[in-house]
Amino acid sequence: MATSFHGVGAAVAALSSSPSNSFDSKKLLCSPRRSFPVRKGASFVVARSDGSVNFDLNPKARRAQQLIVNAVATKSDSSPASSSSKPGHELLLFEALREGLEEEMDRDPRVCVMGEDVGHYGGSYKVTRGLAEKFGDLRVLDTPIAENSFTGMGIGAAMTGLRPVVEGMNMGFLLLAFNQISNNCGMLHYTSGGQFTIPIVIRGPGGVGRQLGAEHSQRLESYFQSIPGIQMVACSTPYNAKGLMKAAIRSENPVILFEHVLLYNLKERIPDEDYICNLEEAEMVRPGEHVTILTYSRMRYHVMQAAKTLVNKGYDPEVIDIRSLKPFDLHTIGNSVKKTHRVLIVEECMRTGGIGASLTAAVTENFHDYLDAPIMCLSSQDVPTPYAGTLEEWTVVQPAQIVTAVEQLCK
Repeated sequence: MATSFHGVGAAVAALSSSPSNSFDSKKLLCSPRRSFPVRKGASFVVARSDGSVNFDLNPKARRAQQLIVNAVATKSDSSPASSSSKPGHELLLFEALREGLEEEMDRDPRVCVMGEDVGHYGGSYKVTRGLAEKFGDLRVLDTPIAENSFTGMGIGAAMTGLRPVVEGMNMGFLLLAFNQISNNCGMLHYTSGGQFTIPIVIRGPGGVGRQLGAEHSQRLESYFQSIPGIQMVACSTPYNAKGLMKAAIRSENPVILFEHVLLYNLKERIPDEDYICNLEEAEMVRPGEHVTILTYSRMRYHVMQAAKTLVNKGYDPEVIDIRSLKPFDLHTIGNSVKKTHRVLIVEECMRTGGIGASLTAAVTENFHDYLDAPIMCLSSQDVPTPYAGTLEEWTVVQPAQIVTAVEQLCK
């Protein structure tokens, strides 16, 4: 049952009116037709989401870099001099999430954060670092290890006027709060006859990491996709991580924000000015003519690595980061299908009942007449993620498999 936050919610809700919900969406287009020079000799690398690489001799917070570096998008302009001359500022993805959260807490006193170790420790991946010192322990609330309790408390707080951001230390742990998310968070607006809105954001790291074991490597997108009344988005770059975080906090709907554990150290230059991303809009990553590749989160970078090989072989793939896992942006997807007539879906979610299965059904139902070949879907294997690194890699889609799938589709 959702726990109400009556006193604080009513008091803080009176301090500010409901924020504007308008969107000024921006898209980043990166072309894989160009390649960046490979530099060797450094031990630690930060991969930028635009495809450039930065070498850093500081070993702190640089774990799980190898896999990201092997799967980055390409762009020609990667020199430090040209990068520093661009407007904006560079942030790692976890820093972009924190900046977006901090800006919304400054803008709206109703925004608060709760979760395990989110306070003075700064969160398990440092997304909330420094917020407790700035906003105090009441707005950045450390909770016991009880996901069902503090998720229910956050839902109750949203019912009474606050705009809570609930952090799950790992998305797998939020299975303990599935009842609260399903029966309360997703349904209360409907079951109350519209008397309550639930403006809550539930976020945290997930996906296959670097030998984190089965319980810490789960992809739960499809679990939550079936819940009525909930929106789901997955960030993949520092730019859209900040924009989606801000948009999710301003939304009147409950939003689940999926963050991939291996993308937190991705670096990108983002604008200095305020911006938000549309929660229901896909991102055109690379325009193309021969095949539509639909992907999201970490698989975006596996796809872009495969795109380099495909271009060298004479193929012209169109890559779309769907970003919105519920609802799908069928406008962007449909326009692409009508142009290429072939669809490949690449996901890290499980094959049985995953996001790819839902996306396949949606494309088939709406755009079947435009398809010249059956839809192909590359997904993770239906097994618990092994701890052994070599076995772990076998369970997840790799760039070579994407190249082979596109070659089969375009025969």
